[in-house]
Amino acid sequence: MSRAALVDNLSAMLHDAGFAVSDRCAIRPKSFDLAARRDDDLILVKILGNIDAFDGATGAEMRRLGTYLDATPMVIGLRTRDEDLKPGVVYFRHGVPVLNPDTAMDMFVEEVPPLIYAAPGGLYVNIDGSIIADEREERGWSLGRLATELGVSRRTVSKYEDGMNASVEVAIQLEELFGRPFSSPVNVMEGAEEVRDAEPTPADPQVDPDDEHVLSVLTRAGFTVHPTARAPFKAVSEDSNREGNVLTGHSAFTRSAEKRARIMSSLGEVTRTRSVYFTEEQSKRESVEGTAIVSCEELAGIDDPDVIRDLIRERASDPVEG
Repeated sequence: MSRAALVDNLSAMLHDAGFAVSDRCAIRPKSFDLAARRDDDLILVKILGNIDAFDGATGAEMRRLGTYLDATPMVIGLRTRDEDLKPGVVYFRHGVPVLNPDTAMDMFVEEVPPLIYAAPGGLYVNIDGSIIADEREERGWSLGRLATELGVSRRTVSKYEDGMNASVEVAIQLEELFGRPFSSPVNVMEGAEEVRDAEPTPADPQVDPDDEHVLSVLTRAGFTVHPTARAPFKAVSEDSNREGNVLTGHSAFTRSAEKRARIMSSLGEVTRTRSVYFTEEQSKRESVEGTAIVSCEELAGIDDPDVIRDLIRERASDPVEG
């Protein structure tokens, strides 16, 4: 299956699951292909045939964007160089959860979350240690007795009861011994933080010198500006007045710029943000499908930060609240 067909199929699947789905981000550079929202759940999805193409820089960008837009970054792919991705398993690359299409279908359409995650050494599940302890004590078993049944050490059983996760094999043994499940779902929509390494949000990239004059004006107008490196927009600008974030673009107003502005409009509808594109030359247009168009000449002639904010607000479409 071609990557374009895979993107189309997954977009249709998300629509069927009740998500509002953005246009495909068919322009480079890009760290994700689609944004999709269902109620308060927002996901940024990178779609790959081979997930080995997902590198650390892209992972860092997706995690930054997830923080600024209150979204879950996610990769959906088919395989690695060595093997196909297994259904029902959550993998992790560069701090981002990775699913195969069947797992995504189960989670979003069937509402059956995955129970297994991959980590160095094999496949694991989250288990409820307090239930293990209760079941063991109810049967009058010692730590040593349960350890013998499982073929592990007493110390390992103690760790299970203290909350350490278990291999799939041990989880199956526990279920067979006690006749009940002990595993709990992997919470992918929360970034699966409980099973991936705790890592801080990567630092923002350096501002492109060509964009510095525009982004500095936004900073003076009261926005906290987060530059991007691999997105259809140059920055996510957080409004200090809590009126929502603004996706921010900048370049000469070419056909490519107009295409970016359209993509930003589509993304804005899904992410509930405004979008603005700053152009190097004066344009007769004040917006492109909801993305405000503001020339750098206009920007340079405004000293009052409130006027800048009003100008963006007047020309950009308002965020659509769910």
